[in-house]
Amino acid sequence: MTLDPRSLDTILSGARPQAIAALLRTFRDLEQAEEAFQNACLRALRAWPDKGLPRNPLAWLILVGRNSGIDAIRAASRYQALPDEIAPSDEDAETEIAEQLDRGHYPDDLLRLLFICCHPDLAPAQQIALALRVVSGISLPRIARAFLIGDAAMEQRITRAKRVVSRAGVAFEPPSPIARAERIGSVAAMLYLLFNEGYTASENVSAREPLCDEAIRLSRLLTAMFPNEPELGALTALMLLQHGRRAARFDADGAPILLEHQDRSRWDRPMIDEGLVLLAQAFRTARPGRYQIEAAIAALHSRARRFEDTDWPQIAALYEKLELFAPSPVVQLNRAAALSMAEGPAPALALVEPLEPALTGYFYFHGLRGHLLQRLGRDAEARQAFDRAIGLANTAAEAAQIRLYLDALSKPC
Repeated sequence: MTLDPRSLDTILSGARPQAIAALLRTFRDLEQAEEAFQNACLRALRAWPDKGLPRNPLAWLILVGRNSGIDAIRAASRYQALPDEIAPSDEDAETEIAEQLDRGHYPDDLLRLLFICCHPDLAPAQQIALALRVVSGISLPRIARAFLIGDAAMEQRITRAKRVVSRAGVAFEPPSPIARAERIGSVAAMLYLLFNEGYTASENVSAREPLCDEAIRLSRLLTAMFPNEPELGALTALMLLQHGRRAARFDADGAPILLEHQDRSRWDRPMIDEGLVLLAQAFRTARPGRYQIEAAIAALHSRARRFEDTDWPQIAALYEKLELFAPSPVVQLNRAAALSMAEGPAPALALVEPLEPALTGYFYFHGLRGHLLQRLGRDAEARQAFDRAIGLANTAAEAAQIRLYLDALSKPC
């Protein structure tokens, strides 16, 4: 049977997270695990097109990678005995590995790998870059392009991250239920950061969109492995609900389109429906959390057939509840934006004004404040707020949006 090269690539990239995780448990060294997996992939590319796929490709890759790594250790330390836990395996071991996979023996391995990538000693940008390289196997140039930096700078960032992890040491014992819950929370936060790196991009969108796809892929994988963790399901739902609107978020020139002007017929309904199902499953556990509330807000936007149908009172109420789980001035600002749609600009402005000390350097604070003042007819103050917003704009598109508001202020009534 002739195997399509694209099918091989899909199989190998899909097996990577669990294979690297299993090899890391064997070798307890990130670079050795990566090298062993790469060797296994090379052998797969040589063998599988002629011999066909093995019964369990993942188990085959783990076995071949393990033996390859052991050979490398032997070559490096010819006269030293191998540690007892690193013993060469014969082909019968493939069956044992496959049985372990069937029994769900590997969730903690994968969780450990992801936990290493979001080590607390690493900055968020390093966490994401390391996860993309190690877990997802994305090439350095592609990661560098997504982060808008050069290849050499990205290589240094990942190398430094690996060095930090190596110096910090990694615990390899199975995590306790409490530790596992903590790790899942850290991993979920890292995946959401990864998603937002792609979702919030307003420039170089095509290069950064794959970050969203990868975050969703990993989150789906974790959700399947830990079906009783409602926040993982809710996080996957949140990302699906947001990413389902991607085709309508930018015009042909790459300029962002506000939600109220988006063509909702271009939204990806199957993706949105999958998100709604996952959110409903998370709700059934009756264990609320931050991602469930954020996904519920996204669901209300997704269910509205027209912008005018949006349930703004419910969205404002959800933001108020979100403040209990993730208190921040930005959440309060979002609640004010929803409140302005539900009850008008005056009560929203009353919420916004006290936030100035915390958000004085934040583009969206001045943009929303200017918009509310404009709606209240306080044009001079609105103009000052918009001027501040333009000065803080991160992109040309943000500045252009504020310019439209300023032009509207200049028109005679």
